[in-house]
Amino acid sequence: MSDPASRARQLMQEKENIEAEIDAYRSQLEQQNVTMTTPLVDPEGFPRADIDVYAVRHARVSLNRLRNDHRDVVDRLGRVLEEVYAIGAVVEPRLNGAGAGKMVNGDGPGSGSSSASVRPLARVNMVSENSPSATAGLERGDLIIQFGDLSSDQGHALADIGQLVQRSEGVEIPIKLRREEETLDVVLTPRTGWGGRGMLGMHILPP
Repeated sequence: MSDPASRARQLMQEKENIEAEIDAYRSQLEQQNVTMTTPLVDPEGFPRADIDVYAVRHARVSLNRLRNDHRDVVDRLGRVLEEVYAIGAVVEPRLNGAGAGKMVNGDGPGSGSSSASVRPLARVNMVSENSPSATAGLERGDLIIQFGDLSSDQGHALADIGQLVQRSEGVEIPIKLRREEETLDVVLTPRTGWGGRGMLGMHILPP
């Protein structure tokens, strides 16, 4: 059996393939000027002559199947990533205490309007109380644009974060993130012994 990082890469590729198929079928519906619920028969009950009814039905069935497949892949990917990171998953309210002072508005290269167009590397799903991630100021819903020297525009993926964390205990990792309309910089120091699993204390998913 392949290691968790390899399985995560495979699942992320499968997720991207499914999303590409979904986009293709959505384009087919748009070309026919219909949606998933547009009637396919005319007022007299006959198949509409202005659209390709068979193609629309096929696209709708395929989209429903692909959406189910996508949910399944995302669910499996989340479980595999928990193995990769070996991190806890406890919901934490918005941080108001220690660590918030390390957060600043991003005003360097890649921040502001330019970072708004950058594809996020990951989305923070959960943060454990008193964890290194909570201390750094990370919150549920944050979009990670850059993690150390890792970013999606350089071809990095979630599995790369796990590998970086494993070799960075006690080392400060700069993170650029997007929170609503703000671009923020935080510093995360992976460490054990904080009272929970792993060195981060957060759960991240594909964006």
